Amino acid sequence: MTAAMGRPDTPLPEAVDVAVVGGGIMGLALAYHLAMFSGTGTKGKPGALSIAVIERSYLVSGASGRNGGGVRMQWGDAGNVRLMMESIELCKDLAQQLGINLWFRQGGYLFLARSEAGERRLQRNAELHAEVGAPTRLLTAAEAQAIVPQLAVDEVRLATYNPEDGVVFPWAFVWGYAAKAVERGVLLRTHTAVDRLEPADHGFVLHLSTGERLRARRVVNATGAWSGQLNRALGIDLPNRPHRHEILSSEPLKPFLDPLVVDLSSGLYFSQSTRGELVTGISLPDAPDGSDEALTLHSSLRFLTHLSRTLVRLMPITAAMKVLRQWVGPYDVSPDGDAIVGPSPGHPDLIQVCGFTGHGFMMAPAAARLLARWLFDGTDHPMLARWTPGRFADGAVARREVHSFPTRRSSDLDRKSVV
Repeated sequence: MTAAMGRPDTPLPEAVDVAVVGGGIMGLALAYHLAMFSGTGTKGKPGALSIAVIERSYLVSGASGRNGGGVRMQWGDAGNVRLMMESIELCKDLAQQLGINLWFRQGGYLFLARSEAGERRLQRNAELHAEVGAPTRLLTAAEAQAIVPQLAVDEVRLATYNPEDGVVFPWAFVWGYAAKAVERGVLLRTHTAVDRLEPADHGFVLHLSTGERLRARRVVNATGAWSGQLNRALGIDLPNRPHRHEILSSEPLKPFLDPLVVDLSSGLYFSQSTRGELVTGISLPDAPDGSDEALTLHSSLRFLTHLSRTLVRLMPITAAMKVLRQWVGPYDVSPDGDAIVGPSPGHPDLIQVCGFTGHGFMMAPAAARLLARWLFDGTDHPMLARWTPGRFADGAVARREVHSFPTRRSSDLDRKSVV
């Protein structure tokens, strides 16, 4: 095992300036950018921070290695659109910057509306995108079918298409950030859990599953859907909850699909990888939500049945498609659809990076960079002010974004919308 992929025997010092708990895309991208800003690994660099990333298992074992790899600027909120425009722009140069093939392909996102509510939402979003400068355009059902001829569009009322949206290969994304973070002097320890955090003078003591202890001036909780386990032990009650989501990939097929397609009515999405597999997912209406059961990683026949019926209805040529593999990854859902990022209430030296509601992977390039800048020199950003964990203190939080998965707390409009 190379140091870039992490080792269970990587030596740890007695103390570091920043300890990142969680070696997923958000934790590793944050460590990389923080190392770049502070000069970690550069001899004699004043202000250089010592940084350690602690991952309980192997890299890509969690949600970062279990998603569909989509990156899109088609959102219903100007802040998210701008953030994702920046994130996609960063993705264009990341392969060269990280020294690894990300298989980044800008085939676009094609959203399909089959209800009046979905149609109105796409129209509003297209108007917003025009104001912000995103190249999203409205399409008729026939125009959508011209992009993907295999679609059954008899029930489609309206569609939107953005050619700059795309897909990357998740594992390479994680590995690239890990390798460059280690190259910059970040310590990466895998197969080591953080059992608990003990508040101490000027920071925390991390009690590790190996029996070791590590002092840190600041700790970043980048464990996503598992973040509540560390938070609850410190009396931190944040409202993000895990939501179980399943996905599968098919046998390799002859290339025929350029965009990632999303059906707003069902939440179904699918794209084709550079190797030819059809990668598709959907959340079940009564999937485990907010409980430990949502964190179990075994797949189900019920998901396969529900997805196959929905997919074949929209794209009949998939009826004879063979499934190659099927897996589970939890979303980390916040009640208003916004991420939860920043100092924890009552514990300002514990920085939360959670609640991205299934979109942390696509937001990571931009979100991790702006958070790293704030950690290094205090540079603020409008999204950090919006994402602050303290916003839940009075219990009055308005929902900003609605998403593709149905939950028991969602309204009918929430269940039928993704952007």
